[in-house]
Amino acid sequence: MNISNETKVGSLTAISIVLLILGFNFLKGRNLTVKSMRFYAVFENIEGLTSSNAVVINGKQVGTVYSTDGGEDMRKITVALTINQLINIPDNSIAVITPSVLGVTSMEIRLGNSKVYKKEGDTLASIASKGMLADAFQKVDPVLLEVSNMIRSLDSVLVTVNSVFDTNTKNNIKSVMANLNNTTASLAISSASLQAILNTQSGALAKTLNNVSDITGTLKNSDKKIDQTLTNLETTTSKLSKLDLEKTLTTINATISDLKNTIEKVNSDKGSIGLLINDPKLYNNLSATSNKLNLLLDDVRVHPKRYINVSVFGKKEKNKPLTAPLPDTINAPYTK
Repeated sequence: MNISNETKVGSLTAISIVLLILGFNFLKGRNLTVKSMRFYAVFENIEGLTSSNAVVINGKQVGTVYSTDGGEDMRKITVALTINQLINIPDNSIAVITPSVLGVTSMEIRLGNSKVYKKEGDTLASIASKGMLADAFQKVDPVLLEVSNMIRSLDSVLVTVNSVFDTNTKNNIKSVMANLNNTTASLAISSASLQAILNTQSGALAKTLNNVSDITGTLKNSDKKIDQTLTNLETTTSKLSKLDLEKTLTTINATISDLKNTIEKVNSDKGSIGLLINDPKLYNNLSATSNKLNLLLDDVRVHPKRYINVSVFGKKEKNKPLTAPLPDTINAPYTK
């Protein structure tokens, strides 16, 4: 059976579209293989909640946030929730947005005790979150939570007696509240920075751990070389320990002492070498002898007949002998 090219292209296109839809829904947090339920909740402040954030019941993720829509007014924001499994949600259940210290906000459904259950598409009751700081206080220490509640009560008292204070006092209180707002904003920025540091893919901590892992891997691969180096070092130290260093040092010291004595004798005027180096008489004698030898050689060269007579008639040399060497070369001057 031959399948036409048009049929093949159409089949591949249909499969690609199906895979694209499945992948897009998977990235959006939807699971098409399990029947899902849709609920809604309305908030005045969603505290950074976005699509695909987790929906949690009793600490277990049961779905994701499908969308958030505030319309043109933005005073009431409707949050659509997708529950990926069949769950009986009591009619008096409450939806609460729970921000995290690391900046990851989630939606929590606190189940009620009613025997009447919500139907798909119903809107859950919602309450405003106490805030990340209050939740942290409650988890860290109940006493701190009570302090936070006292601060809220004090704020109410200040609002009640606002008319009692003068303008300067009001401005001071406004400055204090503005500083508190700046502090909470700085805390949110710090939380985002901490999340960036702890990011498992691009965070500084993850990069540092990867570098440490590379270093330890390199050290592990170099175990054999390190062991061989230590073995060679141990062998070398063993050979050095076997050497008779004390005897060698004694011999060296004796040699140095002999050399020192010899140099002292040479520097002194005792002995032949010392006299040869230090006594100027030898130099003067050698200089005089060399001068006389030069004079003799010049006289033999100039008046050879005075010393070698080969005349048949015995004619004698009448010239007088030289009394000083002849300066016949530039490179061999004579000492006068």
